[in-house]
Amino acid sequence: MIVIDIDKAKAITKDRLRAERTPLLAAQDVAFQRALESGSDTAAIVAEKQRLRDVTSLVDSCTTTDELKALSCVAPTPEPVVEPVVEPAPEPTPEPIPAPEGEA
Repeated sequence: MIVIDIDKAKAITKDRLRAERTPLLAAQDVAFQRALESGSDTAAIVAEKQRLRDVTSLVDSCTTTDELKALSCVAPTPEPVVEPVVEPAPEPTPEPIPAPEGEA
């Protein structure tokens, strides 16, 4: 029978997440600098960097290896909001004008 040491699995998962987030944090650092240079708002960048830093704390609440495997640094993408397509009402077609009687 194989017994998995959950504490060891948590440590391995934290190491995996740290390696996964390193290039993501570097990319956010570049985006932050560019935003500062252009005077753009940096709030979203700061929030994303904090989310990446906090990802390893999610490991502590996991109780199974499946939960550990599911953790990732990739930001969850929101489901796209699909607006219903409203078809325009068709243009009314004019009634054909009947030909006067006797003409063919």
